[in-house]
Amino acid sequence: MARKPVIAGNWKMFKTVEETVRFFDEFKPLVAGADHCEVLLCTPFPVLTAAVETVRGTGIAIGAQNLYWEKQGAFTGEVSAPMIKAAGCSHVLVGHSERRQYFGETDATVLKRTLAALEEGLTPVVCIGETLDERESGATEAVLATQFTDGVGSLTPDQFSRIIIAYEPVWAIGTGRTATPEIAEEAHRFIRQKVAEKFGAGLAGGMRILYGGSVKPDNVNSLMSCENIDGGLVGGASLKPEDFAKIVHFADQPA
Repeated sequence: MARKPVIAGNWKMFKTVEETVRFFDEFKPLVAGADHCEVLLCTPFPVLTAAVETVRGTGIAIGAQNLYWEKQGAFTGEVSAPMIKAAGCSHVLVGHSERRQYFGETDATVLKRTLAALEEGLTPVVCIGETLDERESGATEAVLATQFTDGVGSLTPDQFSRIIIAYEPVWAIGTGRTATPEIAEEAHRFIRQKVAEKFGAGLAGGMRILYGGSVKPDNVNSLMSCENIDGGLVGGASLKPEDFAKIVHFADQPA
Protein backbone atom coordinates (compact mmCIF):
# COMPACT_ATOMS: atom_id res chain seq x y z
CA MET A 1 0.00 0.00 0.00
CA ALA A 2 1.40 3.39 -0.97
CA ARG A 3 2.30 5.72 1.87
CA LYS A 4 0.25 8.93 1.74
CA PRO A 5 2.58 11.94 2.01
CA VAL A 6 2.30 14.36 4.90
CA ILE A 7 3.21 18.02 4.46
CA ALA A 8 3.51 19.46 7.96
CA GLY A 9 4.31 23.00 9.01
CA ASN A 10 5.93 24.00 12.29
CA TRP A 11 5.32 27.65 13.09
CA LYS A 12 7.67 27.57 16.09
CA MET A 13 7.17 30.76 18.19
CA PHE A 14 5.41 32.87 15.56
CA LYS A 15 1.90 34.30 14.95
CA THR A 16 -0.81 35.79 17.11
CA VAL A 17 -4.47 34.76 16.93
CA GLU A 18 -5.19 37.52 14.42
CA GLU A 19 -2.22 36.51 12.26
CA THR A 20 -3.29 32.87 12.45
CA VAL A 21 -6.78 33.59 11.15
CA ARG A 22 -5.37 35.77 8.38
CA PHE A 23 -2.93 33.01 7.37
CA PHE A 24 -5.65 30.38 7.02
CA ASP A 25 -8.02 32.73 5.21
CA GLU A 26 -5.31 33.06 2.54
CA PHE A 27 -4.08 29.46 2.70
CA LYS A 28 -7.33 27.50 2.55
CA PRO A 29 -8.31 28.37 -1.04
CA LEU A 30 -4.76 27.66 -2.21
CA VAL A 31 -4.94 24.03 -1.07
CA ALA A 32 -8.63 23.31 -1.57
CA GLY A 33 -8.99 19.85 -3.07
CA ALA A 34 -5.37 18.88 -2.39
CA ASP A 35 -6.13 15.31 -1.40
CA HIS A 36 -2.86 13.82 -2.68
CA CYS A 37 -1.33 14.44 0.76
CA GLU A 38 -2.23 15.19 4.35
CA VAL A 39 -1.73 18.82 5.40
CA LEU A 40 -0.79 19.58 8.99
CA LEU A 41 0.06 22.83 10.78
CA CYS A 42 1.64 22.73 14.24
CA THR A 43 1.04 26.07 15.91
CA PRO A 44 1.89 27.68 19.26
CA PHE A 45 -0.42 26.78 22.14
CA PRO A 46 -2.24 30.15 22.38
CA VAL A 47 -3.52 29.97 18.79
CA LEU A 48 -4.50 26.28 18.63
CA THR A 49 -8.21 26.90 19.16
CA ALA A 50 -8.31 29.70 16.60
CA ALA A 51 -6.50 27.49 14.09
CA VAL A 52 -8.86 24.57 14.68
CA GLU A 53 -11.93 26.78 14.26
CA THR A 54 -10.59 28.46 11.13
CA VAL A 55 -9.83 25.19 9.30
CA ARG A 56 -12.97 23.34 10.36
CA GLY A 57 -14.42 21.38 7.44
CA THR A 58 -11.30 21.73 5.26
CA GLY A 59 -9.36 18.56 6.02
CA ILE A 60 -6.37 20.57 7.24
CA ALA A 61 -5.10 19.08 10.50
CA ILE A 62 -3.84 21.11 13.47
CA GLY A 63 -1.19 19.94 15.89
CA ALA A 64 0.59 21.22 18.98
CA GLN A 65 4.37 21.63 19.20
CA ASN A 66 4.97 19.79 22.47
CA LEU A 67 3.18 18.16 25.40
CA TYR A 68 3.83 17.01 28.96
CA TRP A 69 3.49 13.35 29.84
CA GLU A 70 1.22 13.78 32.89
CA LYS A 71 -2.51 14.32 32.37
CA GLN A 72 -2.77 17.05 35.01
CA GLY A 73 -1.09 18.29 38.15
CA ALA A 74 1.21 20.90 39.65
CA PHE A 75 3.34 21.39 36.54
CA THR A 76 3.20 25.14 35.97
CA GLY A 77 3.66 26.11 32.34
CA GLU A 78 3.08 22.63 30.93
CA VAL A 79 0.26 21.44 28.64
CA SER A 80 -1.14 17.90 28.66
CA ALA A 81 -2.36 15.58 25.93
CA PRO A 82 -6.01 15.79 27.10
CA MET A 83 -5.82 19.59 26.87
CA ILE A 84 -4.41 19.42 23.34
CA LYS A 85 -7.01 16.87 22.29
CA ALA A 86 -9.83 18.96 23.77
CA ALA A 87 -8.61 21.96 21.78
CA GLY A 88 -9.38 19.99 18.63
CA CYS A 89 -5.88 18.87 17.67
CA SER A 90 -5.10 15.55 16.02
CA HIS A 91 -1.27 15.66 16.09
CA VAL A 92 1.61 16.82 18.26
CA LEU A 93 5.32 17.30 17.67
CA VAL A 94 7.58 15.36 20.01
CA GLY A 95 11.34 15.74 20.51
CA HIS A 96 11.95 18.59 18.07
CA SER A 97 15.64 19.44 17.84
CA GLU A 98 15.02 22.81 19.48
CA ARG A 99 13.41 21.05 22.45
CA ARG A 100 16.46 18.81 22.68
CA GLN A 101 18.91 21.69 22.26
CA TYR A 102 17.36 24.35 24.51
CA PHE A 103 15.02 22.56 26.92
CA GLY A 104 16.76 19.36 27.96
CA GLU A 105 14.72 16.89 25.91
CA THR A 106 16.16 13.37 26.00
CA ASP A 107 15.31 10.11 24.29
CA ALA A 108 13.69 8.97 27.55
CA THR A 109 11.40 12.02 27.74
CA VAL A 110 10.62 11.68 24.03
CA LEU A 111 9.31 8.19 24.76
CA LYS A 112 7.21 9.42 27.72
CA ARG A 113 5.68 12.22 25.65
CA THR A 114 5.00 9.85 22.75
CA LEU A 115 3.21 7.39 25.02
CA ALA A 116 1.11 10.19 26.53
CA ALA A 117 0.09 11.39 23.07
CA LEU A 118 -0.83 7.90 21.89
CA GLU A 119 -2.89 7.23 25.00
CA GLU A 120 -5.00 10.27 24.18
CA GLY A 121 -5.43 9.30 20.51
CA LEU A 122 -3.09 11.97 19.18
CA THR A 123 -0.63 11.22 16.38
CA PRO A 124 2.91 12.02 17.54
CA VAL A 125 5.33 13.36 14.94
CA VAL A 126 8.55 12.20 16.56
CA CYS A 127 11.73 14.04 15.55
CA ILE A 128 15.22 12.59 15.37
CA GLY A 129 18.39 13.90 13.77
CA GLU A 130 22.08 14.69 14.12
CA THR A 131 24.01 17.91 14.72
CA LEU A 132 26.71 19.28 12.43
CA ASP A 133 29.49 17.99 14.70
CA GLU A 134 27.94 14.54 14.74
CA ARG A 135 27.62 14.46 10.96
CA GLU A 136 31.15 15.72 10.36
CA SER A 137 32.55 13.13 12.77
CA GLY A 138 30.77 10.33 10.90
CA ALA A 139 28.37 9.60 13.75
CA THR A 140 25.08 10.20 11.90
CA GLU A 141 23.93 6.59 11.81
CA ALA A 142 25.02 5.93 15.40
CA VAL A 143 23.08 8.98 16.61
CA LEU A 144 19.95 8.04 14.65
CA ALA A 145 20.15 4.44 15.87
CA THR A 146 20.43 5.56 19.51
CA GLN A 147 17.61 8.10 19.24
CA PHE A 148 15.41 5.45 17.65
CA THR A 149 16.30 2.58 20.00
CA ASP A 150 16.16 4.58 23.24
CA GLY A 151 13.04 6.47 22.15
CA VAL A 152 10.25 5.11 19.97
CA GLY A 153 11.98 1.77 19.48
CA SER A 154 10.58 0.87 22.91
CA LEU A 155 6.97 1.11 21.70
CA THR A 156 4.82 -1.92 20.98
CA PRO A 157 4.18 -2.67 17.28
CA ASP A 158 0.61 -1.35 17.62
CA GLN A 159 1.81 1.87 19.23
CA PHE A 160 4.56 2.31 16.67
CA SER A 161 2.10 1.91 13.79
CA ARG A 162 0.36 5.10 14.96
CA ILE A 163 3.32 7.48 14.93
CA ILE A 164 5.08 9.52 12.25
CA ILE A 165 8.85 10.03 12.27
CA ALA A 166 10.51 13.25 11.15
CA TYR A 167 14.20 13.23 10.27
CA GLU A 168 15.75 16.59 11.10
CA PRO A 169 19.38 17.14 10.21
CA VAL A 170 19.93 19.81 12.86
CA TRP A 171 22.68 21.40 10.81
CA ALA A 172 20.19 22.15 8.03
CA ILE A 173 17.45 23.78 10.12
CA GLY A 174 17.19 27.52 9.66
CA THR A 175 20.77 27.68 8.41
CA GLY A 176 20.11 27.78 4.69
CA ARG A 177 22.10 24.56 4.41
CA THR A 178 19.84 21.87 3.02
CA ALA A 179 20.77 18.23 2.88
CA THR A 180 20.92 17.10 -0.73
CA PRO A 181 18.18 14.69 -1.73
CA GLU A 182 20.84 11.97 -1.73
CA ILE A 183 21.93 12.73 1.84
CA ALA A 184 18.32 12.93 3.02
CA GLU A 185 17.37 9.70 1.27
CA GLU A 186 20.35 7.89 2.79
CA ALA A 187 19.25 8.88 6.31
CA HIS A 188 15.61 8.00 5.64
CA ARG A 189 16.64 4.60 4.25
CA PHE A 190 18.71 3.94 7.36
CA ILE A 191 15.82 4.87 9.66
CA ARG A 192 13.46 2.59 7.75
CA GLN A 193 16.03 -0.18 8.01
CA LYS A 194 16.14 0.24 11.81
CA VAL A 195 12.33 0.08 11.90
CA ALA A 196 12.41 -3.13 9.86
CA GLU A 197 14.96 -4.69 12.19
CA LYS A 198 12.85 -3.89 15.24
CA PHE A 199 9.27 -4.20 13.99
CA GLY A 200 9.47 -6.09 10.70
CA ALA A 201 9.21 -5.22 7.02
CA GLY A 202 5.45 -4.64 7.13
CA LEU A 203 5.55 -1.81 9.66
CA ALA A 204 8.70 -0.41 8.07
CA GLY A 205 7.02 -0.31 4.68
CA GLY A 206 4.03 1.61 6.04
CA MET A 207 5.98 4.00 8.28
CA ARG A 208 5.91 7.59 7.06
CA ILE A 209 9.18 9.47 7.51
CA LEU A 210 9.17 13.22 6.92
CA TYR A 211 12.20 15.32 6.04
CA GLY A 212 12.68 18.44 8.15
CA GLY A 213 15.61 20.58 7.13
CA SER A 214 14.94 23.85 5.28
CA VAL A 215 12.23 22.50 2.97
CA LYS A 216 11.27 25.17 0.43
CA PRO A 217 9.23 25.37 -2.78
CA ASP A 218 12.40 25.14 -4.87
CA ASN A 219 13.69 21.90 -3.32
CA VAL A 220 10.54 20.06 -2.24
CA ASN A 221 9.98 18.22 -5.54
CA SER A 222 13.48 16.74 -5.63
CA LEU A 223 13.19 15.67 -2.00
CA MET A 224 9.75 14.14 -2.51
CA SER A 225 11.04 12.19 -5.50
CA CYS A 226 13.15 10.06 -3.13
CA GLU A 227 11.79 6.61 -2.39
CA ASN A 228 11.96 6.84 1.41
CA ILE A 229 10.89 10.47 1.91
CA ASP A 230 7.17 10.65 2.67
CA GLY A 231 6.70 14.35 3.26
CA GLY A 232 8.17 17.40 4.92
CA LEU A 233 8.29 19.07 8.31
CA VAL A 234 8.51 22.66 7.14
CA GLY A 235 9.70 25.55 9.30
CA GLY A 236 10.12 29.06 7.92
CA ALA A 237 8.36 28.39 4.62
CA SER A 238 5.20 27.31 6.48
CA LEU A 239 4.72 30.86 7.79
CA LYS A 240 3.77 32.23 4.36
CA PRO A 241 0.51 30.93 2.85
CA GLU A 242 1.73 31.03 -0.74
CA ASP A 243 5.05 29.32 -0.01
CA PHE A 244 3.48 26.59 2.08
CA ALA A 245 0.79 26.01 -0.53
CA LYS A 246 3.49 25.54 -3.16
CA ILE A 247 5.11 22.91 -0.94
CA VAL A 248 1.74 21.16 -0.53
CA HIS A 249 1.55 21.08 -4.34
CA PHE A 250 5.09 19.68 -4.51
CA ALA A 251 4.56 17.82 -7.75
CA ASP A 252 3.95 21.13 -9.53
CA GLN A 253 7.30 22.62 -8.48
CA PRO A 254 10.51 22.34 -10.54
CA ALA A 255 12.67 19.37 -9.64
